[in-house]
Amino acid sequence: MKPGTKPSYVKFLRSKDETLEFVIKFLKQIQVGLNKTVRNIRTDNGTEFVNQVLTEFYDSVSIFHQKSVLRIPQQNGIVERQNHTLVEAAWTMLIFSKALIFLWAKAVATGYYT
Repeated sequence: MKPGTKPSYVKFLRSKDETLEFVIKFLKQIQVGLNKTVRNIRTDNGTEFVNQVLTEFYDSVSIFHQKSVLRIPQQNGIVERQNHTLVEAAWTMLIFSKALIFLWAKAVATGYYT
């Protein structure tokens, strides 16, 4: 990774209900497993990211939670562009390979990897 760049990750969840457990587990994994300090987390203002349990967790490990304004995707510019690029890559791979839609997650993961 280039100096000054921030890592990004792609994780597929079956539903938004899995977000709470995954975010806490993932942040712990980064802080303990990689011995890295997470100081900020930036999310949209969705209810899966803004709730009492996550707020208490962020406070307990001194993470500042930055939230974007509702329904203003421009505030998530970099993430929105990255998501758009991944979606376009996945659609392109599926269309040109004539693959079925159930391979969507694999196509996105492949686009992310490349």
